[in-house]
Amino acid sequence: MTYNPKIHFIPAKPPKREKRVGIYCRVSTNDAEQLNSLAVQVSALTRLTASTPQWLLVDVYIDIASSKTGSSRKEFARMLDDCKSKKLEIIITKSISRFGRDTVEALEALRLMRDSGVRVIFEQEVLDTADTDSELMVSIVESFAQAENESRSDNIKWGLKQKAASGTSKLYDRKCYGYDQDEDGRLIINEDEAPNVRKIFKCYLEGKSILGIMKELEKHGIKSPTEKVKWPKRTIDVLLSNEKYTGNVRLFDSEKREVQYLSENNHPAIISAETFQAVQIEKAKRSNVNKSKDGTQRKSKKYSSKK
Repeated sequence: MTYNPKIHFIPAKPPKREKRVGIYCRVSTNDAEQLNSLAVQVSALTRLTASTPQWLLVDVYIDIASSKTGSSRKEFARMLDDCKSKKLEIIITKSISRFGRDTVEALEALRLMRDSGVRVIFEQEVLDTADTDSELMVSIVESFAQAENESRSDNIKWGLKQKAASGTSKLYDRKCYGYDQDEDGRLIINEDEAPNVRKIFKCYLEGKSILGIMKELEKHGIKSPTEKVKWPKRTIDVLLSNEKYTGNVRLFDSEKREVQYLSENNHPAIISAETFQAVQIEKAKRSNVNKSKDGTQRKSKKYSSKK
């Protein structure tokens, strides 16, 4: 008898998808660019889950910050609850920066997941809590968080300086008492408030103290920028030091900064540059603090605030 065997290919049974996986994604705003980033995050992590034979996608947790919800992270909290109830075994997220808003929050979440037996994978940093010592993981998270915060801070500062240098910074036209903004966002004089600004500068040069100016404004029924009868001392002090009333705006003018940007004739002036300078000289005379290379020292005599 002749046999003609026929060979059939029987593929191996695919491994059972038994590792329950959750995906966590977060964006910091709900603008179009961030929402597009969110879609990319979800798509990439879903593909990663699908390409791993034993992984079963159970849930996707998405947090989107907005002006209304602020920094609320309801989905993050729901994910932690699912970890505690043993619904999940693995969490995949794009990066440490997407996982936690700060180091403390990230560490607390990682400890909770570790105690619940949940493995966390940071795809961008190629970090897996299953392969990394917990103490080392803590150090890595702290290092990444610190580096990211420094990088973010540097990027923000750089962006602000570039806008200031090009004259496109909105800070040049930030409103203050005595000014309004036109339809284009440029500063224009508020004709009701401007006379009060001039009065404050005039009173100071006539010898009145800040306390005396407060009484003068109250006597004439002039309300503060927040519509209060009594003006705060701090408000008057800051107003007297605001160069913006001369029509000029100086950005990054703190003593600790090396670079400053001055926009001359940025908007209509309420007082003259000479008046402003005279007030600064008078303020320095009245101050009970002497500034020198050796630091600040108190004067033996202080300007009387009775007038």
